[in-house]
Amino acid sequence: MRLLTALTAALLLGATPAAAQADLSGFWAPDFESAPRDQALLDKLPDDAVLIEDAGVAEFPRGEFGGLQLTPAAAAYAEEWVPEQDLTLQRACMVQSVVYSIQGPFPFEILQTDDVIVFKYEYFDQIRTIFMDGRAHPPADAPHSKMGFSTGRWEGAELVVETSHIAPGTITNNGLDHSENVRMVERYKLTGDGKLAATQWFSDPATITTDGARYISWTKRPGQYVFPYECDPSFALEYQQQQGAPAGE
Repeated sequence: MRLLTALTAALLLGATPAAAQADLSGFWAPDFESAPRDQALLDKLPDDAVLIEDAGVAEFPRGEFGGLQLTPAAAAYAEEWVPEQDLTLQRACMVQSVVYSIQGPFPFEILQTDDVIVFKYEYFDQIRTIFMDGRAHPPADAPHSKMGFSTGRWEGAELVVETSHIAPGTITNNGLDHSENVRMVERYKLTGDGKLAATQWFSDPATITTDGARYISWTKRPGQYVFPYECDPSFALEYQQQQGAPAGE
């Protein structure tokens, strides 16, 4: 009985009161213009994480990875990579993983309850479930997906999300891909004036020897909606015709 009482007290002390939790629900559009960053949020990133600047529409050219250091195998793959590899009918509409997709120039909607938070992304019509009920992550051999398996917790008014079981995908959309063992931690915070800010930290020793991070911000747009993405792979034909190469392979 004493042990049960002690455990209950510990759980209560570790929980964030509902009044302190932020309401992140609503439609959020990416910020395309430079704005002041929340330094307190940045200060919670690991000291050795490399902050890469490719959020939004910006993308690195071939061979540039924002300061990330690649493993020999990842560097060799990136050296051989060319855009034409991904601009084929078979790959043009291939869904990207959450590591890359959350920083892109597309809006999303958040649906929030006490036990589950759902992110509805416009990019590739992806739906992401974040479990807030204290459950553990599944074993390593559990299925992986592009959205991975996410659990969340509140630290005051900040939402902290840990994600594992992410299927392989791109990190920077220019030949640097992550493995299925990548892990990601995000921290979301309302910063005032209808703004939502987040830091993203990711680690994948199979492909990068330095952990990566991003800072991303969005603005709340009441009354807006997430529209179907409706990816049409035929644009790969146009690209390949411009390059003078067949698009079917």
